[in-house]
Amino acid sequence: MLCIIKLEIPKVTFGGTMRMKNGTTNYISSTLKIVSASSNVLGEEFPYFLPKEIHKVKDPLARSMAKRIQRLPVDFSKHCIMSSCLKPSVQNDANPVVLLHSFDSSCLEWRCTYPLLEEAGLETWAIDVLGWGFSDLENLPPCNPVSKRYHLYQFWKSHIKRPMILVGPSLGAAVAIDFAINYPEAVAKIVIINASVYVGGSSPSLKLPRIVAYSMAYLLKSIPLRLLAKFMAFNGVSSSKILDWTNVSRLHCLLPWWEDATASYILSGGYDVTRQLQQVQQRVLILWGDCDKIININHAQRLQKELPDATLQFIPACGHFPHVDKPKYVANLIVKFSQENRPVIM
Repeated sequence: MLCIIKLEIPKVTFGGTMRMKNGTTNYISSTLKIVSASSNVLGEEFPYFLPKEIHKVKDPLARSMAKRIQRLPVDFSKHCIMSSCLKPSVQNDANPVVLLHSFDSSCLEWRCTYPLLEEAGLETWAIDVLGWGFSDLENLPPCNPVSKRYHLYQFWKSHIKRPMILVGPSLGAAVAIDFAINYPEAVAKIVIINASVYVGGSSPSLKLPRIVAYSMAYLLKSIPLRLLAKFMAFNGVSSSKILDWTNVSRLHCLLPWWEDATASYILSGGYDVTRQLQQVQQRVLILWGDCDKIININHAQRLQKELPDATLQFIPACGHFPHVDKPKYVANLIVKFSQENRPVIM
C-alpha cells in the first residue's frame, strides 16, 4: 500500500506591502502554516505535535529527548500512520537495539538510559507502541494487542529491516514476547525489565461496557493515580521530581485521540502471553529491580524457569523502573548482552 504522508510546517509570519488597483498601498500581514512531519524546524524547540505542556517539564533529559522525537510513515491496514520514535544517531552493522515502553507510556520513559546506549556505540531506537506515545492516530485505528504487534512489524519492516534486540519494561515485556513469537525473524535477542507477564488480560468475550472502558481511561489519565503509581515505582525520589516525572508520563494522554485508543485497548482484554512463553526462540535477559513494589519479585524466578533460554540479573536497591532508577546499571547490562554471541539453547 502506498503510504501518503500529510506534510505540515511551522507557522511563519511575514509582512509586506501590496499595491491595490486603485493606487492605494495596504500593509498586509499573513501567516503561512508549514509543518514538518518528522522534525522540529525553523528553530522550534520541540516538535510541533507534542502537547504544549512539554514546556512545563523540568527534567533536562526528558526535554532533550523530546526535541529528538520524530514521526515516520508506517503502512497500517488502509491508512498510513505517522509513528513517533527516536531514530538512532549511531549506525553500524550490529543488531540494533529497539526500546519499547511500559503500559500507557511513551518513548520518553527511556530518557535516562537512551543517551548511555548511544554513547556506548549501540544503534538504538525508541518506539512508541501503537495507541500510546505521540503517533498521529487521527484515523482511530484499533489498538488491541494484534494491532500493536502488526504496527510494530510494519515499523520494523519499513525502517529497521534487520534482526533487533527488543527491550520491553513492565507491560512492554509482554509486547516484546508477543512480537518475538509471531515474528521471530525480526528479533535476535530479548531484554525484559520487571516484566508484567503473569498479569494476564481479560477475555474480550466478557463484553465490558464501553462506558466502563472510557471511565477507566479517564481514571488512568488522572494526576492523583499517576502520582500514586510513581511513588510506588521509585524509592527515595523527592516529591518535586515525582511530580515532574508524572507530568512526563501523562504528556501523551493530552493528545485528542488518547481516550479512544486507550478504551480500544481496554475493550480488547489486553495481553496474555503466559501460555506462550515456551515458544520464545530467542535468548532472553531478565532484569529485575529487587525493591519492586508493583510486581512480585517471585515472577522473576518463574520467568527464568519457564523461558527456554533466559538469564536473570537482579538490580539492587531499585524499584519497578530500573532504566529510570539505575540507567548506568541497565545500559551496561544491555551493552554486554548485545555483544554476547553464544548460540541459543533450545
